[in-house]
Amino acid sequence: MQLKNAIVFVTGANRGLGRAFAEAALAAGAAKVYAAVRDPAAMALPGVVPVRLDVTDPTQVAAAAAQCADVTLLINNAGVSLGAGVLATDAIATARHHFETNVFGVWSLAQAFAPVLQANGGGAVLNVLSVLSWLTLPGLAPYSASKAAAWALSNGLRAELKAQGTQVTSLHVGYMDTDMTRGLDAPKSAPADIARLALQGVEAGAIEVLADDISRQVKHSLSTATPAYA
Repeated sequence: MQLKNAIVFVTGANRGLGRAFAEAALAAGAAKVYAAVRDPAAMALPGVVPVRLDVTDPTQVAAAAAQCADVTLLINNAGVSLGAGVLATDAIATARHHFETNVFGVWSLAQAFAPVLQANGGGAVLNVLSVLSWLTLPGLAPYSASKAAAWALSNGLRAELKAQGTQVTSLHVGYMDTDMTRGLDAPKSAPADIARLALQGVEAGAIEVLADDISRQVKHSLSTATPAYA
């Protein structure tokens, strides 16, 4: 999968990592970048084609796949993160909200665009996950559960889409300097750096991109006697 002359579709492209993906794809030579956002009128990035999309709306997902029938790289970036403890009164409702976007949104886009990618030679899917796919921090159980499910989903998609020549890459990353982590006092990666690394991983045929030290450390710990989640 090469970015030069690729046709890229990015969800959640209006800010943060999604916007960085759109910019990085253009810089890498993509022929076209679709910026999928809830409000296309608010998408002010030269060189992209705004597309109206709420990833939790099946009608809009189907319409986007029909409109963008030339896509060769799908980047599932849209996501939500809301705090809630496992035993909080609103924990299950919060988890359902996370799963609708972070899991079923990804699933719906993958289903809709799989035939598009196949028709265009196979292409690739890049799913934005998290170090919290493997680790649950206090107050973030609904988010972690959704990202763990999205990791399992990505692995299933990889196995099923292999036959049609579609590559599936998962991106794992810790804190980034975005609106989602505003006010959090912790080391953060620049979204532009993460987007560039992720796209390099796609071009290299990687099944997984561990974009920062904490993701690499946590992944390594999974096979030790003291895994990070313990």
